[in-house]
Amino acid sequence: MSNSCFHCLEPIPAGFDDHIEFEGKNEAVCCIGCKAVAETIISQGMTDYYKFRTDSAGKVETLVPEQLNFIKSYDNQEIQDDFVTHQGDLSEVLLSVEGISCAACAWLIEKQLLALPGVARVDVNTSTYRAMILWNKDKVLLSEIIKALMEIGYKAYPFQADDEAAQKQATAKAYIRRLGVAGLMTMQVMMFAFAMYFGMFSGMEEDFEQYFRWISLVLATPVILYSALPFLTNAVNGLKAKQLNMDLPVSLAIFGAYGASSYATVMEVGEVYFESICMFTFLLLLGKYLEFRARLKASEFTANLQKLLPLTARKLLDDGTEDVIAARNLKLNDRVLIKAGETIAADGIVIDGSSTVDESMMTGEHLPVKKQLNSQVFAGTVNHDGLMTIEINKIGQNTLLNQIIRLQHNALSKRPKLVEVTDKVAQWFVACLLVFASMTAIGWYQIDPEQAFWVTIAVLVATCPCALSLAIPTALTCAVATLTKKGILIKEAHVLETLTKLTRVAFDKTGTLTEGKFSIAKTALFSSDFTEEKVLALSASLEKYSEHPIAAAFLEHASEYHELEDVTVHPGIGISAKLDTNELSLGKTGWFGVRDSQAQATLFINQEPIADFYLTDKVRSNASSVIEHLKDSGLTCHMLTGDSSSAGETLSKQLKLDSFQSNCSPKEKQKAVESWSKINEVVAMIGDGVNDSPVFNSAHLSVAMETGADISKNTADVVLLKSDLNSINTLRAVAITTRRIVKQNLAISLCYNGSILPLAAFGLIPPWIAVIGMTTSSIVVICNSLRLLKL
Repeated sequence: MSNSCFHCLEPIPAGFDDHIEFEGKNEAVCCIGCKAVAETIISQGMTDYYKFRTDSAGKVETLVPEQLNFIKSYDNQEIQDDFVTHQGDLSEVLLSVEGISCAACAWLIEKQLLALPGVARVDVNTSTYRAMILWNKDKVLLSEIIKALMEIGYKAYPFQADDEAAQKQATAKAYIRRLGVAGLMTMQVMMFAFAMYFGMFSGMEEDFEQYFRWISLVLATPVILYSALPFLTNAVNGLKAKQLNMDLPVSLAIFGAYGASSYATVMEVGEVYFESICMFTFLLLLGKYLEFRARLKASEFTANLQKLLPLTARKLLDDGTEDVIAARNLKLNDRVLIKAGETIAADGIVIDGSSTVDESMMTGEHLPVKKQLNSQVFAGTVNHDGLMTIEINKIGQNTLLNQIIRLQHNALSKRPKLVEVTDKVAQWFVACLLVFASMTAIGWYQIDPEQAFWVTIAVLVATCPCALSLAIPTALTCAVATLTKKGILIKEAHVLETLTKLTRVAFDKTGTLTEGKFSIAKTALFSSDFTEEKVLALSASLEKYSEHPIAAAFLEHASEYHELEDVTVHPGIGISAKLDTNELSLGKTGWFGVRDSQAQATLFINQEPIADFYLTDKVRSNASSVIEHLKDSGLTCHMLTGDSSSAGETLSKQLKLDSFQSNCSPKEKQKAVESWSKINEVVAMIGDGVNDSPVFNSAHLSVAMETGADISKNTADVVLLKSDLNSINTLRAVAITTRRIVKQNLAISLCYNGSILPLAAFGLIPPWIAVIGMTTSSIVVICNSLRLLKL
């Protein structure tokens, strides 16, 4: 008997001895799962699969009852609403199928499913590993279809296609249909054109020639009215908006040539060029389609983010049982069980268990992140190896994943100044092109009237500034996608442009240059009426309402909390509240008068100092190297901190900063940045706290750490999801490379348009060569931009 499994062709494990009977012979199998699948295939008369397959079947995993129950959740109508469509009485679903290896798999799957009652149609795509199934849900359940696939060794689950992907798919199909019509008709028209050319040399009768012209007119009409219609529509829409877009010269060329040829056919005068028009349209569409595919690749990262969200979630009920529900039906404070390998459906806090989570899709960090009690987890991330229960604290559009998607769309939809300038240049270029084409037509009409029309068309097409208009948007799209993959969120369109002009960088201290993980090193009491435990409890009661990184240090030592009233946060100073008849305040040591203290915080009661707190904070490990790199690049580095202690000066010396300013209020930080701007410095401010929000508005570029307060992240131009200072260097490097590629793109497009113009005007470029030149220049620009995706 063979040493490899009859079904999956993998080696038989030592000690396992089992077999199935196939065509009178005993064939060895490697596990119970493979045996069950092989017996199912053979018993259902599908033995041809083993005769014609060209690759091994996948290893079969035996499903446990829990997994089978999970599959049944796909029968839930609310869950199906996300991925099932309807055609009359039939339902349609697109399944992702794991284990497809060859055409025999497609045959086997179709055979297996079509044998089920109610399954009307099965289409398996072996390239995308997907199967489209049309079935009657009154006769067979979706879970039964998926189980039937699993019985023959294929794991299947609904494919998630978001609206954007569906829209792009529809666009791609429209391109292919228009290409098909143009290609088919071009071949037919070319045959008649060859016949007419041949007739010119052999003497074709005029009746035949006129007949061929009419046939060519009929065949070319669908190409013009269907395939080339989008060019005309875009051109007309541009004119309605009082803009000269790139489709205008192309439309003039196509419809002008078609009109002239139609006139020649009807009036039986002059020449017709239907074959040139059809071929021109076909090549133009082909170029646009290739350009569309390249742009699709540039933006696919954004589209894929939405697909990370799972369809279902395990909601825990009050009696402790699980209920698999549609993820979109989760509500705040729901408790959800997350098992190993599962994707988290909504943002939440871990309330039970611990695990490591893969957050690489958000932060670019491939090492899993430890999650334990009170850790925040995010929708779309993957639980690695543990069991966790989370309490949902953000759903829908408020989850971090949806915020990333929204911010990325905003950044890409906003137009940087450079893009606006380029678009205006392109419009003027089109206007100049139309004038130049008119002059060319007049000039050639004087020299050679027969060539005037086609030379003009060549000029219109060859010099179309498509590449110029693509030069910047494609590079920016690729750069934003790359930065998002690395955990750097771009919120504003000007960021990449501003980064290359920076001359000065200012850092906040706490939570930015330091980790912001404080611990209380020493407490100094000024009143014998209070114990250390008591002042810590009062301080923790105040800090419970603060987002400042210092708050965590007090919360760790809290033995009790007091109920406070009238809690007020004073940005850059501290926090205050009322306790009975007393006013508690915790913040800067000099809050209510000048005091000589090096402590980081002081507790006041009725404005009298009660205790000083000395805290320690760890400097970020990469802070020194990042600042050194920035200084080597010619930037000056500064620190603006609200800390009044000597820690700022010590840290400034340690990191060799160019200057520092301690005890800064938010207004003082703002003034410092504005004073630098007045001497023509381009300033970036990097911070994380509430007190950094005002200065963010004054800086040319603002960068917030993910660990910072929400208000600072909302105000900032860039958010570092990893809170890693190395991201600053990455951000600059990508911006500089993007600027270089944009310059290259502009140079390519301007060189092309500049060199092709005289050639076309002198009649050295035929229209079909002009189409290829225009398309090639656009594709070169896009491919050059795609290099940014590999950074």
